[in-house]
Amino acid sequence: MIHAYAETYLMHARNNFGRMLDVGTNHFRIPLEKFYDFFLKSTVARRFANGEPDMLVGHSGIELAYEVMAENEQVMPDKEWLATDGHSPEYWTGWALAYYQWHRGWTFQEINSFADIKKIYSLYHPYHEMDIEKFVELLDEWYQATHPMSRLKASRMEANLSQSQLASLSGVPLRTIQQYEQRQKRLDAARADSLLSLAQALHCPPKSLLEPV
Repeated sequence: MIHAYAETYLMHARNNFGRMLDVGTNHFRIPLEKFYDFFLKSTVARRFANGEPDMLVGHSGIELAYEVMAENEQVMPDKEWLATDGHSPEYWTGWALAYYQWHRGWTFQEINSFADIKKIYSLYHPYHEMDIEKFVELLDEWYQATHPMSRLKASRMEANLSQSQLASLSGVPLRTIQQYEQRQKRLDAARADSLLSLAQALHCPPKSLLEPV
């Protein structure tokens, strides 16, 4: 499976992302949905999703929150943020979401299309006491419910290619492409060169073709 970035960054990234949402909502007093919308519009979202070390570990969660605000030209409070030991529901929301984004390698905008921040926040009870893989399983179910067409098929249709044309361009057998599109075979289990060939033929990043498993 292709992850968004090296696992060595994951612990710090999850903590910083959770703290960013905590600061944005509980210190800046901005509704969670609104602050997250600011985040999605900022370069922080893209850079964090791409695994830039400066975003994952080079900034604290507090600094990330201030950067999101600054990029959206928002007025920030003068008082100093006093960190607490407790983990708020907003913190857990970011902590869990950062794991899912790393695990799947998708952008935050893509995840938001089927799991918006309000829905994720609503899972705090009881998911904050569960293994994180239970959270992953649920979001994968949401994805499947809202994306009946496989990512490979959607990308192929967007490129205006038939299955036969994609097979010719990529060198991947037609029947294999059909099995991937029908989710009879897992593309994440394919040979790396096959995945790369399909991505090159479709002019997209390889990870954008992968399905939840």
